[in-house]
Amino acid sequence: MQPSTFNPWTWRDPAALAGGYEQSTPPAAPPERSGDGPDAPGPGTPIDLTGYRVEATDGRIGSVGEASGDTDARWLVVDTGPWILGRKVLLPVGTVARVDHLDRTVYVDRTREQVKGSPAFDPEAYDRPDYRDRVGGYYQDSYRQG
Repeated sequence: MQPSTFNPWTWRDPAALAGGYEQSTPPAAPPERSGDGPDAPGPGTPIDLTGYRVEATDGRIGSVGEASGDTDARWLVVDTGPWILGRKVLLPVGTVARVDHLDRTVYVDRTREQVKGSPAFDPEAYDRPDYRDRVGGYYQDSYRQG
């Protein structure tokens, strides 16, 4: 079920960074899971996703080259490698479906084609509100279209 309002710049599931729980807010005490080992971070642990592999719904996109956890600008810069001619893309964290820390993989809820069609990454402008509005608008539209 899709939420009525999609904000591409906020984590949809704050617990996704803390173990990938299915509910929208982390439980008071995380349940024991077979996939959570000693390397899995606990709730609230700051995570650097740089270097994690990025997977779309239909295959690999690339790897996280840079990430931000700033309150007003949460994003991942993904280096696509040769897949789309070495292009970098800016992915708002709202596109992240889950994070598997043990496999060092970020799963996004977009297709490779949707990521490929995103606005060009601008390293000079990605922290400006007007650029983020353009990128965020693209992902909001792709979210509405499914």
